Amino acid sequence: MHSLSRREFLAAGGAAIALQWASAPLPCQAAAWVDHRSYGPFQCRATFSLANFAPMFQELSAVEKELQRTLAVPPAGQSIDIYIVENEQAHRQLLSQLYPRVAYRRALYVQRSGHGSVYTYLHPELDVDLRHECTHALLHSTLPMVPLWLDEGLAEYFEMPAAQRAFEHPHLSKLRWSMRFGMVREIESLEQCDALEDMGPVEYRFSWAWVHFMLHGPLPAHRALVHFLSDIRRGNPPGQLSERLHAALPRPEKELIKHFKRWRR
Repeated sequence: MHSLSRREFLAAGGAAIALQWASAPLPCQAAAWVDHRSYGPFQCRATFSLANFAPMFQELSAVEKELQRTLAVPPAGQSIDIYIVENEQAHRQLLSQLYPRVAYRRALYVQRSGHGSVYTYLHPELDVDLRHECTHALLHSTLPMVPLWLDEGLAEYFEMPAAQRAFEHPHLSKLRWSMRFGMVREIESLEQCDALEDMGPVEYRFSWAWVHFMLHGPLPAHRALVHFLSDIRRGNPPGQLSERLHAALPRPEKELIKHFKRWRR
């Protein structure tokens, strides 16, 4: 992938999941929203009472603070809408009305005219889905673009509750098995992923792994990530994150393996 000029860089804003359908009807025209609550930048609407969901939304608001603390990402520049319906059938119906050309997803982040919205329904992993999709929304509220693999890797990392992110993500055990058999995906291969169709389970796992490494591994790797995102935010063509890691660490793939071999509580 060639380095982008400033004009190309700014024109490429938005991840593959940030959909642009300016002609879609407003969500309030497609469902009866009976409860509306605000938590940080999030405007939460549901077709049922949200009275018992305050802890979930408070934890969701904490993700924004974690992005600021760990990545130096500024607070959301505008509100982010969350729409929750009571079941999958109602969710499918809502999305088919709003975005008939979009493949169905249990939770969907959409960016329309620069404004982020998340659509989902009440199910056992609602909190995980919301943290994942709202991480996308928070990143794209202040950054003109995020490479797809990094966007998904960060969302995978922050989808877990705060107490489980570092040591208890489901990716961890499968990743260690992969590494035992000598399987490691270099960032350069992940940087070739241009669409969600290019992201399979292995790509998601190693996108998460590289994010974990940059957040919890050697300080130069963390700095490379923070400076990369800072250049994106400032509108400076950032190049490839892989190039920055190679400049910061002599052999990043070996450092990645070493990081997870030693990673214990």
